[in-house]
Amino acid sequence: MADSSFDLVVIGTGPGGYVAALRAAQLGMRVACVEKYPTLGGTCLNVGCIPSKALLDSSEHFDFLKHGAAAHGIRATVELDLATMQRRRAQVVRELTRGIEGLFKKHAITRVHGTGRLASATEVEVTGDDATRRLTARHILIATGSKPVSLPGITFDDRRIVHSTQALELGAVPPRLLVIGAGAIGLELGSVWRRLGSEVTVVEYQDRITPGMDATSARLLQRALEKQGMRLRFGLSARGARVDGDEVEVALAAAAGGEEERVRTDVLLVAVGRRPYTEGLGAREAGVALDERGRIQVDAHWQTTLPGVFAIGDVIAGPMLAHKAEEEGVACVERLAGVAGHVAYGCIPNVVYTWPEFASVGLTEEEARAQGLELAVGVFPFLANGRAKAMGEKDGQVRLLADASTDRLVGAHIVGPRASDLIAELAVALEFGATAEDIARCVHAHPTLPEAVKEAALAVAGRALHI
Repeated sequence: MADSSFDLVVIGTGPGGYVAALRAAQLGMRVACVEKYPTLGGTCLNVGCIPSKALLDSSEHFDFLKHGAAAHGIRATVELDLATMQRRRAQVVRELTRGIEGLFKKHAITRVHGTGRLASATEVEVTGDDATRRLTARHILIATGSKPVSLPGITFDDRRIVHSTQALELGAVPPRLLVIGAGAIGLELGSVWRRLGSEVTVVEYQDRITPGMDATSARLLQRALEKQGMRLRFGLSARGARVDGDEVEVALAAAAGGEEERVRTDVLLVAVGRRPYTEGLGAREAGVALDERGRIQVDAHWQTTLPGVFAIGDVIAGPMLAHKAEEEGVACVERLAGVAGHVAYGCIPNVVYTWPEFASVGLTEEEARAQGLELAVGVFPFLANGRAKAMGEKDGQVRLLADASTDRLVGAHIVGPRASDLIAELAVALEFGATAEDIARCVHAHPTLPEAVKEAALAVAGRALHI
């Protein structure tokens, strides 16, 4: 068929796949995207980043009206309409998926509905509802993303025992919600349902929330979440769960050993991470090497062990972040077109969208000291920031880490209001090798939250002005 030959075939239309397809089309390539689901956008847009943020925003408004508005002189009687809230979430997703469809049409990208499978280094077999067809391509890009991890002894039933996707779609607020995993997904979804009325308990195997992020900042966020009513328990793992009528009985075991503890909840959310999605892809059979964790192995240019086949995003090593996948997709296809694309892996921000938010970029203090760096640390609390005080936001701080010998910024960690937005300035600073002095000398508008970033930069040299 004349329409079955392309310069690039992308398998998967999540953030990595569809953005790579758009950039490839901009660069003059003839592109096809294979997607098995009826809508574009992958996990992030359909059942991950976007719908969870829609519910987070809605639940923040609800919680503010119930508990925070009175301090601003606003008195209101608040009633939850969960069905409308869920319809709004779905509408946000629909509008964005249609936006991607429009971009595909604008850039003449061929959308192929069906399940893609590598047939060779230049062929993708697509199985649809009614037929199977083959696409040929000079290059193939795998962007199939990831799926939620399950736990031994715990089987999802879509109703009482759920993963992150199902937790977004609950039709009623569970009186009790038990969350396994204190990473970003567990804390975010736990926050949504706590604000809407659930009694939320989060269980974590390690001794802290957000393992892998800055420990000092994580303790600040933990205190804020506990103050809000979220219960956090550490050093525990879930060994099994069974549905008993309208409840779930969960067996918890201490990491240090000892007798099992059995607890009951109305809904159990398992949020212990995600795994690369390669089932049915035919990658190994085609000659693509996978590592011990099931991730596709790639070289520095994202090429797999099968020449001409590339992979990006959650399906390869590195943080499972939508923006990481996007940057890899863009850089990969730019290199295919002879453009010098790159990804600065040390400058990728990470965000936990609780309230307060927790955002980081660069090294944690633990990582920096493990590398033998002597640090100069600058800290500034939002309690001393004029705009934060006017907003009624007192929790959190900006924490900057600089190399003591050069003053060069090596890490930045923010717990506080709109940390997800504030971290962008520091990601740019890291990308360009800025020093704390560089940030401190930049003029920041007053009164704004970013002034806390400037003050933290001043604090690196012990000269913060407002503390």
